[in-house]
Amino acid sequence: MSGNTFGRLFCVTTFGESHGPAIGAVVDGCPPGLELAESDIQDDLESRRTGTSRHTSQRREPDTVRILSGVFEGRTTGTPIGLLVENVDARGRDYETIKDRFRPGHADYAYQQKYGFRDYRGGGRASARITVATVAAGAIARKYLRAKFGLTVAGWLSQVGPHRLECVDADTARDNPFFCADPSRLPLLEDYVQQLRRAGDSIGACVSVRASRVPPGLGEPMFDRLDADIAHAMMGINAAKAVEIGDGVAVAGQRGTEHRDELTPHGFLSNHSGGTLGGISSGQDLIVHVSFKPASSIQVPGRTIDVAGQPAEIVTTGRHDPCVGLRAVPIVEAMLLLVLMDHVLRHRAQCADVASSTPPITG
Repeated sequence: MSGNTFGRLFCVTTFGESHGPAIGAVVDGCPPGLELAESDIQDDLESRRTGTSRHTSQRREPDTVRILSGVFEGRTTGTPIGLLVENVDARGRDYETIKDRFRPGHADYAYQQKYGFRDYRGGGRASARITVATVAAGAIARKYLRAKFGLTVAGWLSQVGPHRLECVDADTARDNPFFCADPSRLPLLEDYVQQLRRAGDSIGACVSVRASRVPPGLGEPMFDRLDADIAHAMMGINAAKAVEIGDGVAVAGQRGTEHRDELTPHGFLSNHSGGTLGGISSGQDLIVHVSFKPASSIQVPGRTIDVAGQPAEIVTTGRHDPCVGLRAVPIVEAMLLLVLMDHVLRHRAQCADVASSTPPITG
């Protein structure tokens, strides 16, 4: 299957299936000399791990990462970094009853049409389980970018169904199972998700992420713009259906006098553009929003067809999330980190010696 490699200079290739023996990634292009240990990666994997909350899938995976190559005496060597996470709680038998039927809204039918057969165990490569690999790779990018630029990336859940959630304190988002940055809304979310689980249904969500201390100048016009690559990366996440940068779709209702981010010697007066100008980072915070569809694996009976094209009914059993967005924050963070890491290396290759006569501003 092609299309499993992401990035140009910081290249990540993932492998594995939801209920196969392991998930993994090969990270090629990491600069040498970076101090890196498995514990640096484990922290991010803990954030996306299932089985840690009653509000998400009860699949209990330890997600213990092993570094197989590319690190010697605690530092990266510049050679490919091999990462492996074993699946220890796989239960492919849960899907035996629907192996000959297609879940509406899932990738089952499309995989069957493209390849002629498919791994029906949890969707195989189409499962959110695969994001373990990208989160692991993103942790390497996180450590490099933080050490080099002080760059930080933080995400939060900004909408669940009809409920919009403000970012009151981004630091609190990882203190609860919803990645909610407004602690006052936690009782509402608990009740809402419990209602969904009792109904056997699912709901969509939106995740927002902010990257701070992004150096200006990242992005390659015309077709390798920073925001274009961000959108490409985010749409590579399972169940992602829309990506917005800055004000996103709201710009359709704005006037130029409202949308433009005016400049002063002391900084920008606003950030409607979300940190990019002409596809190049401005030095402002990068703001990205990713909308996720409701999970297709639900317990409400629905109409479908079987592999012979005959009408059938389907009910999905097993362990599933009533809202995939609840665990998407570390994944969205990782994909943004991977894009930024790749563009930092690309910028260094061409423009490392560039000195602008205009002093940088932020704000």
